[in-house]
Amino acid sequence: MLAYSQSHVYHALSLPAVMQVCETNLETGLTPEEVARRGEIYGWNQLPIQPGKPAWLRFLWQFHQPLLYILLVAGTIKALLGAWTNALVIWGVTVINAVIGYVQETKAEGAIASLAKAVTTESTVLREGQLLQVLSEELVVGDIVLLTSGDKVPADLRLCKTRNLQIDESALTGESVPAEKSIDPLPAETPLADRVNMAYAGSFVTFGQGTGVVVATAGATEVGKISQAMAQRVNLSTPLTRKFAKFSRILLYAILTLAALTFAIGWGRGGSWYEMFEAAVALAVSAIPEGLPAVVTITLAIGVNRMARRHAIIRKLPAVETLGSATVICSDKTGTLTENQMTVQAIYAGGQHYTVSGSGYSPKGDIQTEDHQRCCVDTLPPALEACLMAGVLCNDASLKQIGEHWSVVGDPTEGALITVAAKADLTQMGLVAHRPRLDSIPFASEYQYMATLHDTDPPLIYVKGAVEALLPRCDRQMNAQGEVVPLDPADVAPVVTQMTGQGLRVLAFAQKIGRPHQHAIEHSDLDTGLVFLGLQGMIDPPRPEAIAAVHACQSAGIRVKMITGDHIATACAIAQRLGIATNGQVLAFEGQQLARMDDHALVEAIGSGDVFARVAPTQKLRLVEALQAKGEIVAMTGDGVNDAPALKQADIGIAMGKGGTEVAREAADMLLTDDNFASIVAAVEEGRAVYQNLRKAIAFLLPVNGGESMTILISALFARDLPILSLQVLWLNMINSITMTVPLAFEPKPPNLMQQPPRPPQEPLLTARLLRRILTVSLFNWVLIFGLFEWVEAQTGDVDLARTMAIQSLVAARIVYLLSISQLGLSLGHYLSRRSQSLTPAPVLILGIAIAVSLQVLFSQLPVMNWLFKTAPLTRQQAALCLLPMLPMIPVALLANWLDPSLAKHSVAAAKSEK
Repeated sequence: MLAYSQSHVYHALSLPAVMQVCETNLETGLTPEEVARRGEIYGWNQLPIQPGKPAWLRFLWQFHQPLLYILLVAGTIKALLGAWTNALVIWGVTVINAVIGYVQETKAEGAIASLAKAVTTESTVLREGQLLQVLSEELVVGDIVLLTSGDKVPADLRLCKTRNLQIDESALTGESVPAEKSIDPLPAETPLADRVNMAYAGSFVTFGQGTGVVVATAGATEVGKISQAMAQRVNLSTPLTRKFAKFSRILLYAILTLAALTFAIGWGRGGSWYEMFEAAVALAVSAIPEGLPAVVTITLAIGVNRMARRHAIIRKLPAVETLGSATVICSDKTGTLTENQMTVQAIYAGGQHYTVSGSGYSPKGDIQTEDHQRCCVDTLPPALEACLMAGVLCNDASLKQIGEHWSVVGDPTEGALITVAAKADLTQMGLVAHRPRLDSIPFASEYQYMATLHDTDPPLIYVKGAVEALLPRCDRQMNAQGEVVPLDPADVAPVVTQMTGQGLRVLAFAQKIGRPHQHAIEHSDLDTGLVFLGLQGMIDPPRPEAIAAVHACQSAGIRVKMITGDHIATACAIAQRLGIATNGQVLAFEGQQLARMDDHALVEAIGSGDVFARVAPTQKLRLVEALQAKGEIVAMTGDGVNDAPALKQADIGIAMGKGGTEVAREAADMLLTDDNFASIVAAVEEGRAVYQNLRKAIAFLLPVNGGESMTILISALFARDLPILSLQVLWLNMINSITMTVPLAFEPKPPNLMQQPPRPPQEPLLTARLLRRILTVSLFNWVLIFGLFEWVEAQTGDVDLARTMAIQSLVAARIVYLLSISQLGLSLGHYLSRRSQSLTPAPVLILGIAIAVSLQVLFSQLPVMNWLFKTAPLTRQQAALCLLPMLPMIPVALLANWLDPSLAKHSVAAAKSEK
């Protein structure tokens, strides 16, 4: 039986002890049979999936809405009274709402699961003496794993062999500098960040090679322990959900009060309790906007689908709207605002300055002199050529091309050196063939340089490293003509200062003639006598689309703050290029400064600062809390394990779908599938469009409920026949409302949407202007329903016909009102007034109106509908009479738009932009 136990302190064990505990062999690894046995007994290398709610419980949870409680109770009472038709229809309405919510939530979870399946990694493993490529999920304790530059560590490993191995563990420890690894045992109490003989799951190999034995997989890894300890947020609380819950509670109390009042007064005035109960149910049903939950869900789902097409996956539907109210976006730098591809942009060689165009690892671009002359292989100045050659030959990286995409295998800095040489037509393959390597000294932090010895006549040594490490070892330099002349370090210092002031990472290059027949190189060979060749300055450049996205945020009144673990000078330089600045100046703070601040000082700093550099992931949580203390709606990006608390605290946590850790993705509300800041801004734009369309839906739905409620209340109080029955109300509120309201969710985004300031976080769902609009249209609907019903009943004595004509007239007037708040109707008005040359296309809106009209024809003309909903067929003259209310609705709609111009202003701007 395997002696493995999670309680073992593997970093404190010797290698033989580790092999004994894990029952494995460093030279041959495990056999396939043993792998299968351990996988069955101890499990595979997959993080345990958080147990979610079962499907039946998630479906039942959709009924957990205050407004639906009333419908469920009303349906139950109807069933107890024997009115099974009414009960089934009422229950059917609640089930439709539940099904819509359940389907959309399931689709969102499916998108997350698909992304998780797409983010899989492979590992090189030694099994039965052979090297194999296997999925990381197939690893077991005791497997021997080989690591090379660029690999993602697949499980927790006790390192057995290392060669210049460096691993980026920032996602776990928060340390931005890669950790140099060794294999010697350590004291048992050694903290996690200092366990240099371990490699932890989720970290990345940045340099060198190594071999390790798997000592923990899946939930037993350090990442897995944090993942399991962090409870998944079950209910997402957003500004929309909070406002909608408050609105629902207020409406619930008002409906119950009015229904009870209607029953009591009507019964007290001599009405039968059954009739008064029917009136109370009808009033409750009429006051509840049954279609609103479905419309909100569908509108949010459409926003989710639009965002997914723009590389943003939303975990919970309400998060869509929250993005639209964001006032601050806190973003990481590397890979989100920048390309995550180091690029040489400036070179100093032979006393001359050169600029480099192009970005990333593609060889497209030029090296130009100060007078803009291109340097190619035939015209390269000798010092520039030597500097470029040193960068390529003193190098352990390589470039890989797949189609049009170039990537680096190895250190990104070394990849940038190969790329810039290729822009001068100096290829790595050609240089290596002419000057093969004999020996090398790898980069080490205590020396700050790398050196290589090459087989030339005589042997040649190339050195690259930090300026402060190389310059004291140089006594001469190569001038523009290729001659070796004395070096004055004072001439180089201003150039270094200039480059670092631009945020560039500066590397120095030198060479030395070796000894005849020299085949090895030692540190002592580099102590003196180096010839200075030049400097190369590089940077991870900002994404072009991120620059435009930052500008769009600023136009929209959203502040962008950069929070990074990088050096403050580099961060400020990138911020300046991106346009993240206050009055043209970048105000920056370092993590050490933040650590010394009290809460009040931190709130002031986060309010005024643009860049926060050298920030540990644990400090991000304080920054988010400080912003929220100022009343900001905060969107926060993160990808590491230690980012998870900040992601959960933020109003919108945004995790990286490509490079982020599983723990960060679990804590986030939104995932970026392309890890690009521009996708965040696109999602903000979609969020604003969703909220605008939601307000249109509310403005369209509630006036009908208001008109129906007032009609039933007045009729009950004055002991009149009800102009509209509860089943007819359900038809209007669900079938007719949904078919006419859902098209509003497809309204195109107006061009000026991102020029408006963020919505005030404290703004209620129903603003005073929106309430004035709803009240105005509700009064018109009440007069229309009540007046037409009374008139037709008086003329014909047919109650069913009067109710049918009142309903059909209301639907006709609704079409005019729908057009008045849609971009189609507003652009039509501008077109007729010759203020626009074209109409806004709205095929979904036209289709919705056509479906609604068709259903209303069936509602009145189909015998089964007459029996079910107590309606009567109409003659042509009666149908034509029902169209007349469309005319008085026109001035009412214009008055509503004047009282509440917020729904029309974006569409008006859109129409004007067409001129």
